[in-house]
Amino acid sequence: MLFELMGWLGAVLYIISYFLLARGIWKQNQARYHAMNLSGAACLIIHAIYLHDMANILVNAVWAGIALVSIYNFSTSLLRSKA
Repeated sequence: MLFELMGWLGAVLYIISYFLLARGIWKQNQARYHAMNLSGAACLIIHAIYLHDMANILVNAVWAGIALVSIYNFSTSLLRSKA
């Protein structure tokens, strides 16, 4: 039951983050957009591990990696602009 809830939470986080991006409420260069995608990916990875779904694990791990790189780039550019 807990793992299924994690999967649903991950899906909802993906949908909300994309909806907010598509509506122009969030921008693709905002850390919160990527943080929500990272959170969604983490939830879906946990669910996929429980199901032994390797393809789903791979896709969401790549998605999480993209989100981490984007957050890193955002934070380093923010630090450079303050220096």
